[in-house]
Amino acid sequence: MKRIGIIFTAVLILLLGNTAGAYAQQEQQQDKKQGKPEKQAKDKKQQQDQQNKQQQQRVQQQQDQQNKQQQQQDQNRQQQQRVQQQQDQNRQQQRLSQQEQQQRIEQQQRSVTQYRQNLDQQMRLAQQQTAQLQQQRRMAQYRFQQQYSERLRQQQVRLRNDLDHDYNRDPYYYTAPIYRYNRGGSYYQTNQYGADLLRQAVNYGYQEGFRSGQADRQDRWGSHYQDSYAYRDANYGYDGYYVQQDEYNYYFREGFRRGYEYHFNSHYQYGRYSNGIIRS
Repeated sequence: MKRIGIIFTAVLILLLGNTAGAYAQQEQQQDKKQGKPEKQAKDKKQQQDQQNKQQQQRVQQQQDQQNKQQQQQDQNRQQQQRVQQQQDQNRQQQRLSQQEQQQRIEQQQRSVTQYRQNLDQQMRLAQQQTAQLQQQRRMAQYRFQQQYSERLRQQQVRLRNDLDHDYNRDPYYYTAPIYRYNRGGSYYQTNQYGADLLRQAVNYGYQEGFRSGQADRQDRWGSHYQDSYAYRDANYGYDGYYVQQDEYNYYFREGFRRGYEYHFNSHYQYGRYSNGIIRS
């Protein structure tokens, strides 16, 4: 009996050992099965992170390349501007001969004298136009003309005080022309100083035309920019120097027309006009 008990105990231990080993192996297999999806998910996330990083690097490289190209284009443009400025300076440094310079000065002196003689006549015309506006009860246009006349008066005071203009030191009179422009089918030439004054004429004309168009719109008056005293005068900003008076007047009126039509036509979109008056 004792021997049988020993054998039974040994068999029991063996069975328990095998059972425990089988159970442990089963647990390991289950752990492997559970760990495999987690590992796959982790590997997939790492792969996606790597792809995102590579994509970001490619995007950054493209941006760097574009920035480099833009920087190169800016440098090229700046270089071209420097070359153009140098060329303009070289042309401006070309001086007229002493004879040509003297001829230009004498012509300018005659133009200035003639212009100053016409100042009083211009003011008389302004007074006549002012009286007409009062009769028509165009008070906004009346106020605009009063302001324009005052700017002209201040300009005339400055001109009368400028009696000792130093022509010999003024670069306009010894600088060769570098600009060529067309007006009325004819071609003219001027230098940088004359061109700047003509651009000023357009800008001043546009500003005055804008104000005049605004005044006529407020007065509910028809679009007649030619009737404005400022348009007919066209001398604001002109002091008699650098360009002929008729040239300045031409470009001033071109700017005036554009400024007037822009404000009047684009801001007043209702009503009709009859006998020169806009009626709703």
